[in-house]
Amino acid sequence: MTAPLQIGLMGYGFAGQTFHAPVIAHSGAATLAAIATSQAERAQADYPDAAIVPDLDALLSLDAIECVVIATPNDTHYELARRTLERGKHVLVDKPVTLTAEEASTLAAIAKQRGLVFAPFHNRRWDGDFLTVRDLLANGELGRVTHYESHFDRFRPQVRQRWREDATRGGGLLYDLGPHLIDQTLALFGAPESVTAFVHTRRDHATAPDYVHLVLRYPGHDAVLHASALAAFAPRFVIHGTRGSYLKNGLDTQEDQLKAGLRPGQPGFGDGNEPGRLHMLADDGTETELEVPNAAGNYADLYRALAAAIRDGEPFPVSPQDAVDVMRIIEIATQSAAEGRTIAFTPTA
Repeated sequence: MTAPLQIGLMGYGFAGQTFHAPVIAHSGAATLAAIATSQAERAQADYPDAAIVPDLDALLSLDAIECVVIATPNDTHYELARRTLERGKHVLVDKPVTLTAEEASTLAAIAKQRGLVFAPFHNRRWDGDFLTVRDLLANGELGRVTHYESHFDRFRPQVRQRWREDATRGGGLLYDLGPHLIDQTLALFGAPESVTAFVHTRRDHATAPDYVHLVLRYPGHDAVLHASALAAFAPRFVIHGTRGSYLKNGLDTQEDQLKAGLRPGQPGFGDGNEPGRLHMLADDGTETELEVPNAAGNYADLYRALAAAIRDGEPFPVSPQDAVDVMRIIEIATQSAAEGRTIAFTPTA
């Protein structure tokens, strides 16, 4: 039996505590061997078997660590990931992997040159509702897609004093939720022809964008991606095709379950997503509407895929090029919003 992948976690803030540490520990494929954090007492209490160290240098000095997970503020990702790769260790970087496409490209090149894995943490590919949409489109039930709409909306009218809402540190919804929306779209449809974006700051006293509306143009359909901090309710997915339509409300449950202390592998984890609705036109012209249960979400599969990539050479489902393309679209979206025009997207090798 292959020994679990030995992971060192860099950062023990919200992302480290919620999305990384508990999922690593319950993935069955990896061990949370060490945590680098200034919150030593809390980390040690939560994970008494992990080595607790103060910084990245101390983490990288641990010979047993095979892969470092970067879960720190956005503006630190590039430097920490670069140092990790240059020390010969694999790296997984929370989204956005960097603040620019050039930085993401540099990390990808270093990893390739050294034969290391550079994995983007685009965990929303393992959301139950996205897995359901992926299968729905793959089996052709909707026919040819004519419209795709994906929302990641929340109602948070009060601006909080934290780096995630500080534009100078890569905060705001374009960098926070934009990578999820964009990456899911690229996974379904590939690279778009063009990008049109509207990026605004709508809340009182906000300094970072809290309203993002992107239109990615594809042959035959548009992909509308939307995130807002002032939406008390909104659909999650709306998809129209030549044979019918699909509507899904509510966000994937795994984030709330992790916050509440439920862990992968425990009863009910990944379940509880609100079912979608599928309205279909049959060959005889009759219309039917049915409920579509969601696939179970499972963020632990990401870490299982990471272990397979590092130990067995399997391709990680989210490629370094995916990370570069996501950052290029964010850059293009920023330019589009500033200039009020549609901008072409040209794929890079």
